[in-house]
Amino acid sequence: VQLQASGGGLVQPGGSLRLSCALSGFTSLRYVGIGWFRQAPGKEREGVSCFSGTEDTTYYGDSVNGRFIMSIDYSTDTVYLQMNGLEPDDTGVYYCATGIGLGICNVPVAADFESWGRGTQVTVSS
Repeated sequence: VQLQASGGGLVQPGGSLRLSCALSGFTSLRYVGIGWFRQAPGKEREGVSCFSGTEDTTYYGDSVNGRFIMSIDYSTDTVYLQMNGLEPDDTGVYYCATGIGLGICNVPVAADFESWGRGTQVTVSS
């Protein structure tokens, strides 16, 4: 099982970025929870968005709801996080992760996710 996040960078407030997470080694993404987390310096890792293939539900954290959109391309096993209206508080290292279990994406908690990719830095600054 491997995950590789990419697409981070420096963007001005109000700008957009699209993160990608390439997944490999999974039998099917339809049976796992796939989460996007971020970690700012000095802060705990925070669940940003999460898709449960088992329950067909998508979670968005309150701070990103309406601005971020998570999507999955099953033909390439790639997960995307479209981030619009970026704010300085969105700055951090973004990670994709997978976990298994009912309810894992209700309110994603980092400790519940077993597999992690290397993060990608997102910096929102003027």
